[in-house]
Amino acid sequence: MSRLTHLDENGHANMVDVSEKTVTTREATAQAVVTMTTETLEMITVGSHKKGDVLAVARIAGIQAAKRCSDLIPLCHPLMLSKVSVELLPQPDSDSVLILATCKLAGQTGVEMEALTAASVAALTIYDMCKAVDKGIVISDVKLLEKKGGKSGHWKVNT
Repeated sequence: MSRLTHLDENGHANMVDVSEKTVTTREATAQAVVTMTTETLEMITVGSHKKGDVLAVARIAGIQAAKRCSDLIPLCHPLMLSKVSVELLPQPDSDSVLILATCKLAGQTGVEMEALTAASVAALTIYDMCKAVDKGIVISDVKLLEKKGGKSGHWKVNT
């Protein structure tokens, strides 16, 4: 079993030294699902929410969150992201919004945390904007879907 890389030999938390790692193109995609009432989803998709365009605000929030990941998670490296995309896909059959966040860079460490943070904050933004009209909103299925690059190569969730 691999050891936890954020702990030193004495068990103390530390930031991993990535200075000797090779610069490679790295990319990660994560998801989150926000489930709500049919009426709330319709309000979002037809644009009748009084707070404005919920999906546009959530997209911007997700992008900002990826860029600020190292400010939120103590041992994350600050990264020069070359791409952040946040897709918000209404799913009428399940009264939900599927969020797909992808982050990319050329660097010495992966972007999984940035993608997960983007998806999570986009979901939280939908919740925040809609909580007044729907008290039962559920955020679920936050997970990494795929990562590419680095020493460990390509990984994709089993579906």
